[in-house]
Amino acid sequence: MSTLKEILTRRPLAATIRLTVPAGGARPAPPVGPALGQYRLNLMAFCKDFNARTQKYKPDTPMAVTITAFKDNTFEFIVKSPSVTWYLKKAAGIESGSSRPSHVVASSITLKHVYEIAKIKQADPYCQYMSLESISKSIIGTANSMGIKVVKDLD
Repeated sequence: MSTLKEILTRRPLAATIRLTVPAGGARPAPPVGPALGQYRLNLMAFCKDFNARTQKYKPDTPMAVTITAFKDNTFEFIVKSPSVTWYLKKAAGIESGSSRPSHVVASSITLKHVYEIAKIKQADPYCQYMSLESISKSIIGTANSMGIKVVKDLD
């Protein structure tokens, strides 16, 4: 149950905007400009904050961002780490997964790669309460669906 103070201090929402923006590459041009501009949000404030939060990542790393726009033209945003598929493609050194996942193997990765990806994903807000084992199992399942074979060690 929410307290009375929480209910009274809530700001009315205008929208929830989900974007994929390259790390350190937020500019008031598309896709960021039109998405935020229609809700009259401060584009430069978002770009500066986003670029500051994502400066530890390599440039052009696709970052998922969820922006909560309020009716008083203010906003909050959450930056998530890149997707598991992006990490798997980088670890395997491929551009895309297999066109026939259970029949054709696109590439192979080791369990160490899976463990490293799981450690990165555990920092995400929606994975922080999951164990490394369960995150690793999910990553292995994603790799199998992409046609990437997970092996103990590469030969």
